[in-house]
Amino acid sequence: MIFELRIYHCAQGRLAALHKRFEDVTLRLWKKHGIEAVGFWTTLVGPSNHTLTFMLQWESLAARERIWNAFSSDPEWLNGRALHDAEAPIVARVENQLLEPTDYSPLR
Repeated sequence: MIFELRIYHCAQGRLAALHKRFEDVTLRLWKKHGIEAVGFWTTLVGPSNHTLTFMLQWESLAARERIWNAFSSDPEWLNGRALHDAEAPIVARVENQLLEPTDYSPLR
């Protein structure tokens, strides 16, 4: 199992729009493509409260590449993202890490 940690740094004042996009578009399309979320977090204490942090799980790097590419080129996703970004861009910067659990990790 591979885990992907993603942090979306939102443009000022656009975190609510990102939540709305996940609720209206992203989660439905992830289900369609078989993308499994482990969890989602906002920052309570830290350097910025304009971030959404989430973790996905994948069977393998190859599965991640195949599924993520299908999702990111899905016309429904491209249209939904464009619609939600029409007022102003939502995400200013993305951090992304692919993580492999240790032998002693409770999450494997």
